[in-house]
Amino acid sequence: MATNPSIITRDTDKIADVTGNLYESVSVISKRARQISSKMKEELNNKLAEFASGVDNLEEVFENREQIEISKFYERMPKAGSISIDEFIEGKTYHAFRTTSDEE
Repeated sequence: MATNPSIITRDTDKIADVTGNLYESVSVISKRARQISSKMKEELNNKLAEFASGVDNLEEVFENREQIEISKFYERMPKAGSISIDEFIEGKTYHAFRTTSDEE
């Protein structure tokens, strides 16, 4: 992924330009970040489920190298917020706001 995982300063004007309102933009970004986070968590849980054992005895729990590598891979990935901001600024995020009329 090309997203920078470190903390960087973002230009709020650039973010606000997409929707015309900074708060609407942040709302869209946060909803997308939740989607990304949920997807990443589901992927991680599916991969780690392969290593789950039905034994609850601590004496029989052993270190699995593959499981550790999978966990480290997901820890090194950029955070969902960073990914969603980059997608939003690049125009890769679809968003639409519903409007309500007084006639309804």
